[in-house]
Amino acid sequence: MAKEIPYLDVQNLSKSFGALTLFRDISFSIAEGQKVGLIAKNGTGKSTLLSVISGKEGHDSGDIIFRRDLKVGYLEQSPAFDPDESVLDACFNHRGEDEKVLKAKQVLTQLKIRDLHQPMGQLSGGQQKRVALANVLLTEPDLLILDEPTNHLDLDMIEWLEGYLNRGNKTLLMVTHDRFFLDRVCSVIIELDDNTLYTYRGNYSYYLEKRQERIDARRAEIARANNLYRTELEWMRRMPQARGHKARYREEAFYELEKVARQRMEERLMRLKSRNVYIGSKIFECQYISKAWSSDCVIMKDFYYNFSRFEKMGIVGNNGTGKSTFIKMLLGEEKPDSGRIVIGDTVRFGYFSQEGLKFDDKQKVIDVVTDIADYIDLGGGRHLTASQFLQHFLFTPEQQHNYVYKLSGGERRKLYLCTVLMRNPNFLVLDEPTNDLDIVTLQILEEYLADFPGCVIVVSHDRYFMDKVVDHLLVFRGQGEIKDFPGNYTQYREWNSLASGQMEKKSVKTEKPAEKRDSRHDTRRKMTYKEKTEYALLEREIAALEEEKKLIEAELCSGELTVDELTEKSKRLPMLNDEIDEKSMRWLELSEIED
Repeated sequence: MAKEIPYLDVQNLSKSFGALTLFRDISFSIAEGQKVGLIAKNGTGKSTLLSVISGKEGHDSGDIIFRRDLKVGYLEQSPAFDPDESVLDACFNHRGEDEKVLKAKQVLTQLKIRDLHQPMGQLSGGQQKRVALANVLLTEPDLLILDEPTNHLDLDMIEWLEGYLNRGNKTLLMVTHDRFFLDRVCSVIIELDDNTLYTYRGNYSYYLEKRQERIDARRAEIARANNLYRTELEWMRRMPQARGHKARYREEAFYELEKVARQRMEERLMRLKSRNVYIGSKIFECQYISKAWSSDCVIMKDFYYNFSRFEKMGIVGNNGTGKSTFIKMLLGEEKPDSGRIVIGDTVRFGYFSQEGLKFDDKQKVIDVVTDIADYIDLGGGRHLTASQFLQHFLFTPEQQHNYVYKLSGGERRKLYLCTVLMRNPNFLVLDEPTNDLDIVTLQILEEYLADFPGCVIVVSHDRYFMDKVVDHLLVFRGQGEIKDFPGNYTQYREWNSLASGQMEKKSVKTEKPAEKRDSRHDTRRKMTYKEKTEYALLEREIAALEEEKKLIEAELCSGELTVDELTEKSKRLPMLNDEIDEKSMRWLELSEIED
């Protein structure tokens, strides 16, 4: 039986920029129907690899082989358009082909692009990216190559795109930082790490598990090599210069062993915990503020909110509902139409904006940070130099002495994040912090925020990030409607789904003739004794599980666990999270019933 020819076969591919090697002799293939996610740190060549495969950029050596007559669609990270052409013209000149124009309208509407005759030059960068995405989807290629497709999409659009890519037998190679999206769409993960490609045949959750196994095995190998290296080093020092054949063989083996022993694992065993952050009890109070751009665009109406000390709030909602406007009012960059926001005297904001920071391209990375501060005070007599802080966020000493113009887009965003944190604020306001940051950096930022002793507000469409960081949400629903929800994003979506289902049932009931109604169903059900007992028990169980989770996280960060203990605790943590989520959802369900 003849072996099926893959859609894409990459053989021994290498690419360098001067002395910088992005990848060397990497090989992989993509079969029909496979959905492959590519993961790598910023600046290690993810976008370059996609660009090389798509033929937009050359490579040093190796082969890229597509199946004959294969149709490929490529979404670039930063697409460029003729500013004078219309949205419709940008979608392959569909004029005159009514069926294709209708399809283009459907896809563009899902992506919130409604004026098909608007010149591309009048669209924001995010809107242009959405038109480019529509452009790629409408060509119906055999192989989709997508570079950060979820950037600039709101949650509704992301969920629509998930469904679109999961329908049918689509074949996909994608770079994205959206871990929910990776988990739900991709069936294969390939990781580019230290110029080497690793393949994991499963979704993102499977990748995390198997990657940790690889790291643990590598750590154990390095630990064994270090122990043996000390013994061999002592032997080398004692041996005379004139060595026999066996001694020379042992000497050569020593140098191989030394290479392994000196390898540095970039996985951080110590979390960056700052304790030198003080914030008073008064944070900020929104005193019945209202804001509207027009009668059709109301941001908030008589909104009152008193922000608590140490609160970590997430803000979600569709594009255009006023999330960024609310942030700008909080920071004093926009004025409310009525009402006022009172800020506490001790509050020092650190603002990470969507627009980013304009850098001097001729400045070195380390100088950008030392212009702000030479070190960050962690409290208790501990401090971290600017260089150490940059290393924690994966800027190597070599990269720190590079000029800013050499940085990739993701590395520039990461440097901007470092400049915000280096100011040691006690209230962080992060507006779409996950855009263009790699997954490893996101994990570091999540750890930082989990330990951060101040206040946090996060505006983000990254569901995974929100679940890890925030303890409750403000949901902007549009036209001034804002809901305060006591939970993370996944819990909110599950609650909202349950609430929507109940609303549908109620609407069906109200359509029945009045004489057929049973009056017993017109009143809200009271909580039974059994449910009250379960409700109280759940509160105690959730508190105990949260305490166990904190203890395990502290142990994992202590650096004192053996490899076996580290593996055991790492396996227990995701099980704990699942159990907490499950019991929290049941608690929320019961809390909706009248006591």
